[in-house]
Amino acid sequence: MNVPLVGSMLALAVGTYACRLAGPALRSRIDFPPRVEKLLEMGAVVLLAALALTMALTEEQGLAGVAWPAGVLAGGVLAWRRAPFLPVVLTAAGVTALLRLLGVP
Repeated sequence: MNVPLVGSMLALAVGTYACRLAGPALRSRIDFPPRVEKLLEMGAVVLLAALALTMALTEEQGLAGVAWPAGVLAGGVLAWRRAPFLPVVLTAAGVTALLRLLGVP
């Protein structure tokens, strides 16, 4: 058994858990100005959007082609129009599968 690896994993697990506990514990003790709160909210949205775009446009080490981003776009449009979750997922998967069936990469 690789002791440094297991020790590192445990340290990361404890640190992650401590950070997750610190949020609710410190929320009532720290007051941010309204401008900082707005920036933090926008930062979370930007981070999630960047993650979604990265996942939608890349596959392994390169670009994903056309079918996958087209499916994500179709699902995104339905989600933006406030469609229920299941139709959003099924539409995204269906568009991607149909395009790949037609030979679109």
